[in-house]
Parts: sequence; C-alpha cells; structure tokens
Amino acid sequence: MRIFLRYLVGTGFQIGVAEDIGVHQSTISKTFSYVLNRIVEKRNEWVKFPTTAMYLDSAKMEWQERYSFPAGIGAVDCTRILIRRPHMHGNEYVNRKGHHSLNVQATCNVKEEFGLYLYTMPEYGETAMCAE
Repeated sequence: MRIFLRYLVGTGFQIGVAEDIGVHQSTISKTFSYVLNRIVEKRNEWVKFPTTAMYLDSAKMEWQERYSFPAGIGAVDCTRILIRRPHMHGNEYVNRKGHHSLNVQATCNVKEEFGLYLYTMPEYGETAMCAE
C-alpha cells in the first residue's frame, strides 16, 4: 500500500518512487497494478451514488443550473486532517510530509450536503465507510 500511495502522490515516475522507497521499478509497476485491480474489483461495494433515473436527472439539472457543470451527479474530495500522535500505532498515522493525520474522503451533492465519507484507520489496516 505504501508503494501504491507514494506513486499516486508523486510526479508519476515509477523510477523515482522506486529510488525513494528502495525497490526496483518493476516492483512499483506490479504493486500499482495489483492494488489498482483490487480497488476496481471493490468499486461497486465501496463507491456508491444514488442511481435512480429520477435522482440522476434531477442532480444533472441542478449541477448545470448552479455551476454550469453538465452531467454532474456529485462531487468527491479528499483531505488530511492533522491529529495528535496516537499512543498506539502512532507511526502509522505519519503522512508523507511527516505530520500525524487522518486521510478523509467525502462525497457531496449539489447542495453541498455530505453523503458518504471514508477515513483511514491504519491500526486496523482498513478504511471505514460512513453514510449520513
């Protein structure tokens, strides 16, 4: 996962990530492909937007009217929230800039209402999903 995430936040050059982490470039390529394929396999379980025709038509119309954004049905964003170092597993919360943080991803509708958010819990090796 470290290789996958480091490659995503980098400049896009596998050789540079390989040098930073201390592995061969082919390891970066294989790891990235493996993790990406596992994410794609879970997409229908992890990524959910309302899918009724009525909702989609309404959302597209509202995004177009408010923001001149055609065919929009929602927005996704991610951020890191700085935290104090946890007593347990503190080193697992260190981001690439050396700060302790939680990685949070959220979706919202055209009215800027949150619908789904994800946050990483390193000590459990998984991501928690919460719907509101």
